[in-house]
Amino acid sequence: MKAISLHPDVILLTSQLLQAHCTIIHAPAGEEVFVIDSPVLADELELLPSLLEQASLQPPRGLLATHGDWDHLLGRIAFPQAPLGCAQRTAARLRAEPGAAQRELRAFDEELLIERDRPLSLGSIQALAVPGRCAIGEVELELHPAEGHTPDGMAVWIPWARVLVAGDYLSAVEIPTLSEPEGVDAYLATLARLRPLLAGAEHVVPGHGPVLDGARALTILEQDCAYLRALRQRGAVAELPVQRRNPAQRRLHGENVATLQP
Repeated sequence: MKAISLHPDVILLTSQLLQAHCTIIHAPAGEEVFVIDSPVLADELELLPSLLEQASLQPPRGLLATHGDWDHLLGRIAFPQAPLGCAQRTAARLRAEPGAAQRELRAFDEELLIERDRPLSLGSIQALAVPGRCAIGEVELELHPAEGHTPDGMAVWIPWARVLVAGDYLSAVEIPTLSEPEGVDAYLATLARLRPLLAGAEHVVPGHGPVLDGARALTILEQDCAYLRALRQRGAVAELPVQRRNPAQRRLHGENVATLQP
């Protein structure tokens, strides 16, 4: 697992698997800590508490998940006592699908022969108003709706650090992927909401892939908008973004086409 500092108050951890990111935020001149999303591998999760201790940080006051996909919920394995905060629609999704994240994690682990000492238990889920704000010490995080990839979700803007944690959006290695036929319009609406934040962003953290600066993230956003519009108009023959045309992304494109078919 790779750890870098994006700001004196923001540490980014990148998993060795799926290029998944976990963002640690602590309040300026304060002790409160939040952990957004999670790494994937069992040993990475086991290291999280000691990493916070080595950085002279307190255990997290809470965990934040950008959306309800299993690979963003694993912070609960590392910090089983910490409440999990998420958008209201994510909380509703998790309550409506009890055990779904655990089943998907188990299937993933079985395929890759991963063993974990502790199961995933979501425990206390706190539904957060989105759009809205979340206090951390004497400052606040901004929570912005982020739907389209899934029907639920939020992006987290850290204004004093100029860091945007975008969830599964703005990836330089993955094309936009949809979970329902209505996803194109919702995805485009999310990108429109994120666009003004990019002008002030020093760093943009996607769910998977390299961290971007604001200008590069805006380029990815424009490419994603073009792809989604072409997908809606042309279906299977829509062109993928130039640097995202490998076989894995063509397979995801095929899944998008199938999702949009009546």
